[in-house]
Amino acid sequence: MGNNNEHQNTIDNNDYVLEVNNLKKYFPIKSSFLRIVVGNVKAVDGISFKIKRGTTMGLVGESGCGKSTAGRTLLRLQEKTEGEVLFNGEDIFKLSREELRRLRPKIQIIFQDPYSSLSPRMPIGEIIGEAVREHNIVPKEEFDDYITRIMKACGLQEYHKDRYPHEFSGGQRQRICIARALALNPDFIVCDEPVSALDVSIQAQIINLLKQLQREFNLTYLFISHDLSVVEHISDTVGVMYLGNLVEYSDTDHVFSNPLHPYTKALFSAIPVPDPDYKMERIVLEGSIPSPANPPKGCKFHTRCSQCMKICEKVDPLYKEVEPNHFCACHLYNTAEEQAQAEKEYEQAVLEEEAEQNSKRKKAKKAKKA
Repeated sequence: MGNNNEHQNTIDNNDYVLEVNNLKKYFPIKSSFLRIVVGNVKAVDGISFKIKRGTTMGLVGESGCGKSTAGRTLLRLQEKTEGEVLFNGEDIFKLSREELRRLRPKIQIIFQDPYSSLSPRMPIGEIIGEAVREHNIVPKEEFDDYITRIMKACGLQEYHKDRYPHEFSGGQRQRICIARALALNPDFIVCDEPVSALDVSIQAQIINLLKQLQREFNLTYLFISHDLSVVEHISDTVGVMYLGNLVEYSDTDHVFSNPLHPYTKALFSAIPVPDPDYKMERIVLEGSIPSPANPPKGCKFHTRCSQCMKICEKVDPLYKEVEPNHFCACHLYNTAEEQAQAEKEYEQAVLEEEAEQNSKRKKAKKAKKA
């Protein structure tokens, strides 16, 4: 019986290409004079999710919520502050430099701006083939044919090899970026807003290309975007991010048909509907997004939430499974037991705040007397 369980665990683990557990990325804020660390910008503040092999997870949220930082950190393009990232069961941050170099071809990224992410001094064939040669992906005698095959899979022609990036349109440049990532035969690709810099008509072509390549090469994507209609079209699962935290996560159909978190509801209410007679129930968020260097206490969204309760101001909501495979971090879905615990924590926080204020008043009085 034990062997069966072990076999089942192996299958379950192999099912997921990527597992992210409590990932944090803080950027230190230093004083201008002594360069002492005086605080942190909490760009990514404890996110957890899993991506199944051959599927796409969409990551959405406002600009500045930490989506791109999350994408770059889980590829170890920058070091984490805390947490773990398991790629095929192996913790990326525990790998030595040599082991990481061997892993690099398997984890790739497509950047947002196809204009600045291509070297203007290199022809396209060399841009796509540079890393292929570096990592010995194919034998030398097969190199040319391999690059041609990859280019054709991405909608580029063989005669494009000797041309330079400035000779291509935005959509073609993004195809070059996709070909460069695909040439390394990756398992997992972070698509960091790959269509936001392109015309709407070209966006559809690039999205369809990504879906086609996923079917052909069994690719797994993390698709970062703030365009919800694009995310709905390409994603199997969706995570909604606010100020460094995941506030909701589920299958795309669940999130779009039944959004649970007030922030998700507000985002979805802003999606334009191509019907002039349709009356939009627009949820307008109050104020602007708080600073990640000084996020609000309790639920980070409470300063803009129309359904804010007292406990939201002091107590972090639990990120939990509200419905089967539908996760959300909001006090609206507390059980009676969780609510009682949250109220206790609220009272404790109020007492601590009062004690702190009294202490400050005493210090101020002493300073005046002195």
